[in-house]
This record gives sequence, structure tokens and C-alpha cells, in this order.
Amino acid sequence: MPANTPNNAISRRHWFPKPYADAVARLRVPAGFIMLAAFGWLSHPDSPALIPGIALSLCGLALRAWAAGHLAKNQRLAQSGPYAATRNPLYLGTLLTAMGLAVASGSAVLGVIFVIMFALVYLPAIELEEQHLTAILPGYRDFAARVPLLLPRWPRNWGPDSFSFALYLKNQEYQALIGWLAGVAWLLIRHMW
Repeated sequence: MPANTPNNAISRRHWFPKPYADAVARLRVPAGFIMLAAFGWLSHPDSPALIPGIALSLCGLALRAWAAGHLAKNQRLAQSGPYAATRNPLYLGTLLTAMGLAVASGSAVLGVIFVIMFALVYLPAIELEEQHLTAILPGYRDFAARVPLLLPRWPRNWGPDSFSFALYLKNQEYQALIGWLAGVAWLLIRHMW
């Protein structure tokens, strides 16, 4: 089958040159600190945007938590829960959380920065992970042909595995909760001042 047919999602041409993807993959954590500084500096929450933004960010955080409870990293192919709807629910949750906090912050500039950061740092990381998972997990290529990369599609079946709180803890997803709580606290403090 030709490499760019719809049934062969992984074998398509690469979006980013590999040296670039490798370089930005190492920059994900420093980029997070840059985003944190931008969030702290550019946040000017106002009442109408605060509640809907926090609600959107909470949805993203919940998606991340749900995904973490189904993910046994590098051990088995996650196909249950949110992985039945999208191959990258953690990244989608990150995007929703960031966009929700940007809305709550009242800063359009912050929203633009988050989108640019996602496109330039996280999309190359997704591509590298796809290559890695194809190499180590049998069945990943077929899974990729059935399940969308990022934007979810409602599945007929949510899969056989249930959420595991032990996996949630093992994947240290509680750190995202702590970060979210700190971000919301910062927004509320800024709003009151």
C-alpha cells in the first residue's frame, strides 16, 4: 500500500524535520517554564471570562487524568477510555487546559502564545512519539489507522480496560492537578486585586 494512503497513518511524510523534532522534544520542559512566566505576567482575568475559562481548563485536566489512568507507558497499547477516541488524549487535554487558562486570564496574547507553542513544540513531540510507539508496540500501526491523531471521534466501543488509579499515580498525573490548582489560585488572586 502506498505510504500516504489513509489506512497507513504512520507511514505518511513527516511534518517536521527529525533534527528539529529531536531538538524541540528536549525543550518541552523549559518551554513549560517560559509559558508559566508568560501566564504569570500576562494574566489579567476579568469576571466574564474567568468562570468559562476555568471550566474549559478543568475539562482538559479531567481528560488528562482519564488518559493517565489508561496508559501503561511503553508496556502495552492504550486503546481504552479516551484512547478509543484519540491517540493523543494527554496532548489534547494539555491544549484544552492551556486554552482554558488563557481564556480565564483575559489575555488574547497568551492564547496565541499557547497555540504557537503547541504547534512548534508539542506537534513535533507527537510525531516522535508516533514513530517510537510504532517501533515498540505491536498493533500501533493498525490502531493509528482507526483512531484520529488528536481531534477525537466518538468510538463505537470505549475498550475493555477500565480506569486505573494506580496508573494515574504511576504516571504522576497529580502534578498536572497541582499545577492547575496553582494556576487557578493565581488567576483568583489577580482577579481580586
